[in-house]
Amino acid sequence: MKIGIIGAGNIGGTLARKFAAAGHLVKLATSKGPDDVRELAEKIGATPATAEDAVKDVDVVILSIPFASIPDVSKLFAEVPDNVCVVDTSNYYPMRDQKIVDVEEGKPESVWASEQLGRPVIKAFNAVLAHTLQENGKPPGTPGRIAMPLAGDDVLSKKIVAQLGDEAGFDPVDAGALAESWRQQPGTPAYCTELSVEELRQALAMADKDRAPANRDAVMQEFMQAATPPAHEHVIERNRAISAPH
Repeated sequence: MKIGIIGAGNIGGTLARKFAAAGHLVKLATSKGPDDVRELAEKIGATPATAEDAVKDVDVVILSIPFASIPDVSKLFAEVPDNVCVVDTSNYYPMRDQKIVDVEEGKPESVWASEQLGRPVIKAFNAVLAHTLQENGKPPGTPGRIAMPLAGDDVLSKKIVAQLGDEAGFDPVDAGALAESWRQQPGTPAYCTELSVEELRQALAMADKDRAPANRDAVMQEFMQAATPPAHEHVIERNRAISAPH
């Protein structure tokens, strides 16, 4: 497939590396232009591109940018064909991002993102930590393989993203329609907790929409106040503990 990725941070850069290694043609871009990602792109076998070029002549566009920046890229999609799959990997953290009223009032993050872009999106790759994505992917059939949720309304796009998730090293789990994507947002049992397929399905079912924002903020506050960055294992443990059903 031809894949355009906007955002070359821990998630976008890792996805670019994995998909290029899997044989896909990957264009990698940031808001700063192709020179900003040229060294990384050439190292991993991707093509450095402008954001405008990253959405042209591709089958999939992956947005791996700060959640609040999504409206800034909406103009890029004016001439992108309807059959191009668009993936939103972002998460809303009001302590880090600007507060967004609609999301604060309960609108699922990726529903808001879809409205800003004016087109359907698939919510995916948002519920795995950067370290998990980089280091913990396994070949299909490996015992204990970590599962990854994805949500959206377009059946074909979900199949495409499920394939990409599998190639990235994770068992894809259909989390339902985009309106249900809140079940994989920060503060829920499915968010960054490294679960198996059956565990993830249970976690999605147990999600509490009212509790999730408080869970999210409590964990973020704890990590921000820590004297040193928490270890990966501690982050997973805290996410599991704070989001567990009461």
